[in-house]
Amino acid sequence: MAKSGGGKAKGKDEDESFKIVARNRRARHEYELLETVEAGIVLTGTEVKSLRTGKASLEEAYAGIDHEEVWLYGCDIPEYLQANRMNHKPKRPRKLLLHRREIDKLKSKSAERGLTIVPLKIYFKDGMAKVEICIARGRKLFDKREAMKKQDARRDMDRALRGRG
Repeated sequence: MAKSGGGKAKGKDEDESFKIVARNRRARHEYELLETVEAGIVLTGTEVKSLRTGKASLEEAYAGIDHEEVWLYGCDIPEYLQANRMNHKPKRPRKLLLHRREIDKLKSKSAERGLTIVPLKIYFKDGMAKVEICIARGRKLFDKREAMKKQDARRDMDRALRGRG
């Protein structure tokens, strides 16, 4: 029995039900990532349309807990060009949807000294917008250098093993 469709296997990032819109690339460099959580996000119609075109930025974004709710601050979703005066504010705070026990866990962890909640990526999963947030500890300059050295060494080892010298 032959498979229908293309010959290329689809990975997690290429699946139709999973589309990454924005990544926070600096988060892995600036922070030591400890624990990740997937959260839903409350959006307006024009924000969803803007996200579906692939326009969003998490560069200055962070999450905070306010009145037993988790909010995403500083996330830039630009206005949808085809919308009229009913458009949204690009940098408004957006509520994140989590279970109570997850919120309590995030609250206790973020209360510890030096820990913060950082968004890693925004993506669509089965048609719903999701945000991957992470409890993280900020890195010092020497920690960043050390992490870069380890990453370079790992990359060189991988190259050597593949035979590309």
